[in-house]
Amino acid sequence: MDPVKQGEIPVFDLASFGEDHARLGVALGLAARDTGFFCVTTHRIDAQLNANVFAQSADFFAERAERKSALSIKHTGNNRGYVALGEERLDAAKPGDVKEAFNIGWDLPPDHPEVVSGKPYRGVNVWPDAATAPNFRPTMLAYFDACHQLGMQLHRALAHDLGVPENFFDDKLDQPLATLRLLHYPPRPDRFEPGQIGAGEHTDYGNITLLATDDAGGLEVRTRDGQWMSPPNIPGALICNIGDCLMRWTNDVYVSTPHRVVNPVGRERYSVAFFLDPNPDAVVDCLPSCITAERPAKYPTTTGAAYLKSRLDATYSHREKA
Repeated sequence: MDPVKQGEIPVFDLASFGEDHARLGVALGLAARDTGFFCVTTHRIDAQLNANVFAQSADFFAERAERKSALSIKHTGNNRGYVALGEERLDAAKPGDVKEAFNIGWDLPPDHPEVVSGKPYRGVNVWPDAATAPNFRPTMLAYFDACHQLGMQLHRALAHDLGVPENFFDDKLDQPLATLRLLHYPPRPDRFEPGQIGAGEHTDYGNITLLATDDAGGLEVRTRDGQWMSPPNIPGALICNIGDCLMRWTNDVYVSTPHRVVNPVGRERYSVAFFLDPNPDAVVDCLPSCITAERPAKYPTTTGAAYLKSRLDATYSHREKA
């Protein structure tokens, strides 16, 4: 493995590490402390499954507006369902994002105790009509599961780097507040509102994000010196980044880096993001290995659900006011 150069987004071939989570943890830890971004290849997520997800996503976003709106996040609740163009504002100081999305969470039946009790973010998923999209649900759930397993693997590696047992995160991520998010960015219009882009500058909320993209480009990452750069475009690779919750867990040892998406010119952009947030009741507290006399704990204890709520409330506050 080549050494990671400061300010770059490294690419890691996971097959080259085998089951050596400790060695992988060293590599990921260096990236997590620097840009907070890295790419992984040979990650065991089937290429055909990935292609099917993108095909199903494109079909969904091509549906008539009324069919998509019937699944709107505004009335489905629990951060599930369809998000229309301009409805989300990731940069609270800017106009709404020029993108649409569809959110899928941990799949629970209607009679699950956490659903029946109304536990936050533990509702049922909503789905397009099975008569017109019979493969949508099984495809998305298979991909959700594959991303979840990969996310757990990466956390086992990071645990070594953070000086905690390899299985430290296992019982904190086994029933996660994870979201599989399908994203569609229309071509760049002739004129934006001032400050408006596809996805405003933001950091992700959870522990780790796994992003699959097409070849349209548009993702930009802000370096420590304030410059913007694009991750490498490698077919089949996943672009991964540290989220705010893991940054909080590590007492800011790991970096959650601002990024944005600019709509491409003359073509659409599709991407699929898997946001791995911890279990609702997982206790998120600064790891003792990340606290020193010179670096005392910066954050009070919270839980996975409480932290996610605080971030989602800020993202959609403009909609509630409206």
